[in-house]
Amino acid sequence: MKHSVCLIYSVALMGLLSLIFTPNAQAYIDPGTGSYILQLIIAGLLGVSYAVKIYWRNIKAYISNIFSK
Repeated sequence: MKHSVCLIYSVALMGLLSLIFTPNAQAYIDPGTGSYILQLIIAGLLGVSYAVKIYWRNIKAYISNIFSK
């Protein structure tokens, strides 16, 4: 068990180090990628707001059930 945890930490550390010490990439982001990222951000915000809406209804119903007794 200890060896598998140590292996997981080692792999995670190597992954983080490979992201930190990368050479400069000679690349660009085209307009299609920018609009896709914008769509992902908007969809994420809408998804979070919908989840909060549903969660808030459950909290409100739970509290009203407690105080109605």
